Amino acid sequence: MNTKKNSKKVVLITGASRGIGAATARLCAKAGWDIVVNYTQNKEAAESLCVELKNLGATTLCVQADVGDESQILNMFSQIDSHFGALHGLVNNAGIVDMTSLVVDMSWNRLERMMRVNILGSIVCAREAIKRMSTHHNGSGGSIVNLSSVAARVGAPSQYVDYASSKGAIDTFTFGLAKELATQGIRVNAVRPGIIDTDIHASGGLPNRAKDLAPMVPMQRAGTAQEVGEAILWLLSDASSYTTASVLDVTGGR
Repeated sequence: MNTKKNSKKVVLITGASRGIGAATARLCAKAGWDIVVNYTQNKEAAESLCVELKNLGATTLCVQADVGDESQILNMFSQIDSHFGALHGLVNNAGIVDMTSLVVDMSWNRLERMMRVNILGSIVCAREAIKRMSTHHNGSGGSIVNLSSVAARVGAPSQYVDYASSKGAIDTFTFGLAKELATQGIRVNAVRPGIIDTDIHASGGLPNRAKDLAPMVPMQRAGTAQEVGEAILWLLSDASSYTTASVLDVTGGR
């Protein structure tokens, strides 16, 4: 592993080219982090974001990798080792939804892809981050923030039960991993967004979903990617130094 010294903390944000990931990257740059921007397909958006982050003072690394593929994850971490030589934070943000569907109509391929990206990808990214951050592996410690969803609590019936199930798994993973790493200098928490106005809804065939569901939220509005990013940044930072094994709802009271 490259041991090049870096004076600033380094965070990997998966799925960072848009939405919550991009908002979190901007906040991290302003807070003094250097940033690994992971993306799957939208190279133009990722590279444009990296330009923004550099203008905010961050050193960046833009890496294409599908977190549903272990070999691509390993290659991404190898690039991080070469570029930075250290890692101090991981935001497991990458995730997918599919078109709205009843469970009875869900194909094996849909389910397998959902679980590979949303669950296996997060676990394997965490595994590789642990090897670099854990004090048991000569790391300096760090913070892992997993992205859950309010769907894990409400189940998303007749729409995204598979997505909701994957996020329920992320909650359980967060609790277990946090306790496993509690003496290794790594804190593990999750943020559970509610109805957030990002383009992920269009991926599920419901581009107006955030606006349509806003009346169901006690605060009577959808949240923003920036508001979720603020919660993630707090959990990454030393300000939350006694917080681990927690799930923070950012749901407007839903």
